[in-house]
Amino acid sequence: MTRKTINNIKISVKTNFRDDVSDVNHGSYLYNYRIVIQNLGINEIQLLRRYWKIEHLNHGASIVSGEGVVGEQPILQQNEVFAYMSGCQMIAPIGRMSGYYTFKDLVTGEVFPVEIPAFQLVYPAIMN
Repeated sequence: MTRKTINNIKISVKTNFRDDVSDVNHGSYLYNYRIVIQNLGINEIQLLRRYWKIEHLNHGASIVSGEGVVGEQPILQQNEVFAYMSGCQMIAPIGRMSGYYTFKDLVTGEVFPVEIPAFQLVYPAIMN
């Protein structure tokens, strides 16, 4: 699990290779990732946007951005946790994801980015 705390927001990421839906013989490596976001600050915050950079070994990168996450723009009170699961298809056995969320402090009105800890996506069979 990868973790990072910035601006009183703790973000944890855990990945899982999906052997059941991947087709490695045809360059299709599917992963799930679970994100847990915790508001460690005292003010209520809202997640507004996401920005992901998905890097495929020797195949360049793609960008995914948009409103909220999994169709939601969650509001988190002090110490509240929001968790979600999503997925990513890679075209190489090794890749990496990094990015940031944009939050709004609902007390002060400040809008600010919070880095998502970068994480590797590695086909387990190449680790043996």
